[in-house]
Amino acid sequence: MIHQYKMDDLNIVLDIYSGAVHVVDDIVYDIIENYPTLSKAEIQDKLRRNYGEDAIQEAFEEVAGLVSEGLLFTEDTYKETILDFKNRQPVVKALCLHIAHDCNLVCRYCFAGEGEYHGDRSMMSSEVGKKAIDFLIQHSGHRKNLEIDFFGGEPLMNFDVVKEIVEYAKTKEEKHHKNFRFTITTNGVLLNDENMDYINNNMYNVVLSIDGRKAIHDQMRPASNGKGSYDLILPKFIQMAESRNQENYYVRGTFTHHNLDFSQDVLHLADCGFKQISVEPVVAPPNMPYALQEADMDTLCEQYDILAKEMLQRKKAGKAFNFFHFMIDLSQGPCVVKRLSGCGSGTEYLAVTPWGDLYPCHQFVGMEDFKMGDVDTGVTNVVKQNDFKGCSVYSKQKCQSCWAKFYCSGGCSANAYQFHGNIHDVYDMGCTLEKKRVECAIYLKAKEMLS
Repeated sequence: MIHQYKMDDLNIVLDIYSGAVHVVDDIVYDIIENYPTLSKAEIQDKLRRNYGEDAIQEAFEEVAGLVSEGLLFTEDTYKETILDFKNRQPVVKALCLHIAHDCNLVCRYCFAGEGEYHGDRSMMSSEVGKKAIDFLIQHSGHRKNLEIDFFGGEPLMNFDVVKEIVEYAKTKEEKHHKNFRFTITTNGVLLNDENMDYINNNMYNVVLSIDGRKAIHDQMRPASNGKGSYDLILPKFIQMAESRNQENYYVRGTFTHHNLDFSQDVLHLADCGFKQISVEPVVAPPNMPYALQEADMDTLCEQYDILAKEMLQRKKAGKAFNFFHFMIDLSQGPCVVKRLSGCGSGTEYLAVTPWGDLYPCHQFVGMEDFKMGDVDTGVTNVVKQNDFKGCSVYSKQKCQSCWAKFYCSGGCSANAYQFHGNIHDVYDMGCTLEKKRVECAIYLKAKEMLS
């Protein structure tokens, strides 16, 4: 399978099954486009009007050489691993602890319903949190590195329990030969010098929620009194980013139908001094006024182009920053399992509610059909677990002919379920945007390597 596209001054060709990326001239690009369907003589006849005979012959030999080396038009070898993949015995490597089902903001697009997740406002106890740590250790097999994500609602509303859980986990590391890495996501309202110090000393990563420009942020992320939160949190986020030497954090925003020019929000955050930025599309029912629409897709794809080219210029000017969705590793990248199945929700990754119930991920919390078990009894809903275990790019019909399937790993199961009622489907608008992001990411990587 081949994917070809032109961006700015580059002709880029991707060989999907080998992972090879080629930056080629016009004549090679045109030959590759016709190579699967036309004979050599037919290709020569078709291209003769634009290129000389010797140039065509030389380019054709170059393409044929890449094919023989297994770098172009390669066969799908991943199919051979799919049966072993389905029969694998998964180990749990990460938990998302819903430390607080409560929040001090009323973000309009929040899938958690102001932190309640279709239920009551609740806080996780240290007892439940410690049981979650024990569950993870018990079900992590021989895996040494484990991850705990503190999530909400707003985790800082229950920060004393966060600290108890962290300290408890640390006491278990040496005995069980484990290494815990902690992350926390916060809206910043309750950030202060004391909890910043604790986060910096104990959290591997921190996610800081801000949507970009003041007007955009305040429109979508107000407090309960209706006032915006931008002016309150921005100085704290700047302080946090600087205190972490601009590493191991993200400012994370959401763009909606109200700010289709979201590249300006990304650039605004960069202008504020942030170096690690993620601004992602909202996923919402189409009847919501802020939901993205099919008619928005062309505009949004253009925004990714604008952003990629501006990032290139800023890098040349010594003002580089990272945009999460444009970060790509072409030399190593994710392992085969990751390419096939993505985040591992429902198998390697689980969410834990304040009272200890287990769900496939944070976006399924509160949907009773997706309850997997609890921290006391472990995973008891084996039928649901097997459904997630079998979820891969080969279980999704729409992925079969998609060139981007090994970059997105089939997309988000929760989004697919929200729009189609089936985790083996895909969220179509998300696919459109993901493919554009991958194209931009590879363009930037190619520019970097060519320079």
